[in-house]
Amino acid sequence: MAAVRIYQPRKTAMQSGRARTRNWLVEFEPGARQVSDPLMGWAGRGDTRNQLRMVFDSRESAIAFCERENLDYRVIEPRTRAQQPKSYSDNFRFGREGNWTH
Repeated sequence: MAAVRIYQPRKTAMQSGRARTRNWLVEFEPGARQVSDPLMGWAGRGDTRNQLRMVFDSRESAIAFCERENLDYRVIEPRTRAQQPKSYSDNFRFGREGNWTH
């Protein structure tokens, strides 16, 4: 049986917003070690399932798919991000803790 992981992707370093992080992804776990091709030097695997990424709208639909296809799955829960409300005027607030930086 093939093992898959179900997770929500994190935003990349190039993203300022949270776009494309709401969906759930299903990816196959790596099955074989990467080996370098002696001719070209590219790294690759004999297993092509690692190239497959399936996108689902919800966690439940991804789990239902894995159960229907008899796949062993592992759900990786997303970590919640604590947002601190910020305001430009806080930089000049009286009694502000810490140094003001540019």
